Amino acid sequence: MKTSRTLRPATAAVVALITLATAAPAAFAQAPAVPASAAATTAPAAGPARPAATGVLLPEPTGRADVGRSALHLVDPSRHDLWMPERRRELMVDLYYPARSTAAAPSRYADRREAELLLAEVGVREEAVVETLSATRSHSFLHARPQPGKHPLVLLSPGFGAPRFTLTTLAEDLASRGYVVATVDHAYESSGTVFPGGRVLTCVACRKAETPEDMRKATVNRGRDLSFVLDRLTGPRPAWRYAGLIDRQRIGAAGHSLGGAAAASVMANDHRVRAGVNMDGAFGDPVPEQGLGGRPFLMFGTDDAAHQPGGEDATWDAAWRNLDGWKRWLAVRGAHHFTFSDVPVLFDQLRVPYPDVQPAIPAARAIGVVRTYTGAFFDLHLRGRPQPLLDGPTSDNPEVRFNHHRR
Repeated sequence: MKTSRTLRPATAAVVALITLATAAPAAFAQAPAVPASAAATTAPAAGPARPAATGVLLPEPTGRADVGRSALHLVDPSRHDLWMPERRRELMVDLYYPARSTAAAPSRYADRREAELLLAEVGVREEAVVETLSATRSHSFLHARPQPGKHPLVLLSPGFGAPRFTLTTLAEDLASRGYVVATVDHAYESSGTVFPGGRVLTCVACRKAETPEDMRKATVNRGRDLSFVLDRLTGPRPAWRYAGLIDRQRIGAAGHSLGGAAAASVMANDHRVRAGVNMDGAFGDPVPEQGLGGRPFLMFGTDDAAHQPGGEDATWDAAWRNLDGWKRWLAVRGAHHFTFSDVPVLFDQLRVPYPDVQPAIPAARAIGVVRTYTGAFFDLHLRGRPQPLLDGPTSDNPEVRFNHHRR
């Protein structure tokens, strides 16, 4: 569906990283669904990186802790997939957590097939660029021993068409500061995600979603995905070996684009989620008129025609009116829709041009602003730590504008 947030230049491939986008046909045929009995298996490790390429240098986490990482494959036997109704709903989840010191090599940022498919969606097919992205290393360590104690949990959902690894820099930063973070790949909604058995599921949804009602259903469905992840992480038989790290009373949700809308949707239907952040996503599932039970919510977006008060995306004004707890509406001057993901640092180092307008905010600064304000929000509402940063504009962050009166 074409909207002001859909970037589709005539000379480039369809960009499937942003909400309400349409995408090119799937590059891989879909393999048979995994049976429900495999609902909590651990994803296989990715193949070895090709040593000849030097990867993108991702910004280091700002917290004190090392970061561990695990992967889970989850299947919800109670739901059929929205886009492929003959299959059960599947998710791939990365868990990031505060870890003890480790001498192991950091994990790969993305599988090579995932990197290739993501770049193809923005019209980049040069082998050298694919090699660079696939050689990129994160700042997290597979299966590292966790730090003891109980930690708040933050669920992260990516933009429509974007894989979960595009939120890695935020996830690692939160984990280094003492959070458990679950980044979620929703089946058939990313440019390409590797599932167990070597299956690569591509963005069927990008071809099928055509109307506002389709996007409403997609948002509600993602909210249900996030609730299901909570069930599998905090239920009586948790799927993750380190589930004991999670403080079940301190759970938040955030996301970029459609993932940000899903954060509001899950809060409307799941009272376990105490705080949420929408990063530049249209509220496909409107915030209920009765609000979110007084729970806090951050609207964090671009300072452009779409997400200014009275802007083109009327869902933001409606959400602001209905939010009934602590709330802020922050706009980042010079930001692009992609600013609220890893895309700025990826495009900058891979020399990939933006398909429309080049953002004015530098890549490193973009990552820093997103980490700083998202982290402050969760520190305030999941840890009870005062955050003067959220009281109003600061000279250290001149790009960030506060809209409306605060509560």
